[in-house]
Amino acid sequence: MFRMEHTRVAGPVVLCLAAGMLPQGASATEGYFALGYSPAARGVAGAGVAYSQDAMSGAINPASVASVGRELSFGFQAFSPSRGYTGTGTGFIADGEVNSGKEFFPVPNAAYNLPLANGAVVNFSAYGNGGMNTSYPDVSNANCGGGSGVYCGGEAGVDLTQLFVSVTYAQKMGRLSYGIAPTLAVQAFEAKGLSQFFSMSVDSSALTNNGLEFSYGLGLRLGMQYELSDQLTLGIAAQTKFDMSEFDDYAGLFEGGGDFDIPASITVGLAYQPTPDLALLLDYQKIFYSDVPAVGNASDAGGLGADGGAGFGWEDVEVIRLGAEWKSSPDMTWRVGYAHASNPIGSEDVTFGILAPGVVEDHFTFGGSRQINARDRIDFSISYVPENTVTGPVMYGGTAELEMSQLSASIGWTRSF
Repeated sequence: MFRMEHTRVAGPVVLCLAAGMLPQGASATEGYFALGYSPAARGVAGAGVAYSQDAMSGAINPASVASVGRELSFGFQAFSPSRGYTGTGTGFIADGEVNSGKEFFPVPNAAYNLPLANGAVVNFSAYGNGGMNTSYPDVSNANCGGGSGVYCGGEAGVDLTQLFVSVTYAQKMGRLSYGIAPTLAVQAFEAKGLSQFFSMSVDSSALTNNGLEFSYGLGLRLGMQYELSDQLTLGIAAQTKFDMSEFDDYAGLFEGGGDFDIPASITVGLAYQPTPDLALLLDYQKIFYSDVPAVGNASDAGGLGADGGAGFGWEDVEVIRLGAEWKSSPDMTWRVGYAHASNPIGSEDVTFGILAPGVVEDHFTFGGSRQINARDRIDFSISYVPENTVTGPVMYGGTAELEMSQLSASIGWTRSF
């Protein structure tokens, strides 16, 4: 039997859940998945499926926390995306350059790692998996015949937030570590200013301007790490598709009457440690957006909200991550990283892509950790994502160029017991 002291567990669990339920913001990097889930992970561009950093490592690979001791971790990311579009000769959307407002989003994370009497660990974590936000002003639009707004429906945009709450069981046996993490997902969504699409929707009353709605579902994350040698470790992690409850208030927008599942993903990578103070990380990840019809179906597939109907036309995203972690002294660790993600939005889907212009590709990161005493550590990182654009035709003539860039800073505190 596993032996745990309830007084050691209840407090950290409540803290993890409370931190995770704080308002999340957009975190669009690999499509709308987060680049990383803690300051330490973001410092190496989210790499680390074969490496263990801290109690939040289980968000990348559930097996990672098998070799982490009793530890409590909190983090906070200040995320600032710049996104918008430029319309040229358009016959429907607003012409000219239009930028989204709301350029600051807080993204918290929390985790607690608890060793068990049998040598395994239980890990509790809560973190923002990702999201997407646009908030376009009620701009003048000569194509509306007296109306205004990007889509002739006033202020326009979407707000998608995803929260994961995981309970992980992990164990290390010799050179092999494994982990399994049943995970609760909560989504929040709102759409505004889409009334011009009423004729395309199978349920125009559930298309737009219905306020914030929540969706819930369960999924499973699995992972393993195997030490190929004393210096080289292989890691593999996978996430099942999350079958989410439907957004009934947006049944006329999302395919299948409001169905908006969270896609599956798989990650494989290596961690090479030529010396005890240096780790070199390489990860490959694939996110299966095309397997979620509301996201992957072509924008001209059929009516909005219909079975097999229109989606955002997103393709699967493939990500390569490179990271390095160097412990320069007993009290100081430095990190650097780079990630390249394929762009999910093609030129043929820019009309709806204006709502979610997740077109960024390159990510540059830097960070570190400072040990402030025997038990406490401060982690920090910054991320820069240069502007990327996609140009294509829009409905009723003309073209639009989507653009997005990002900047973020993270800080966290970790205590070891």
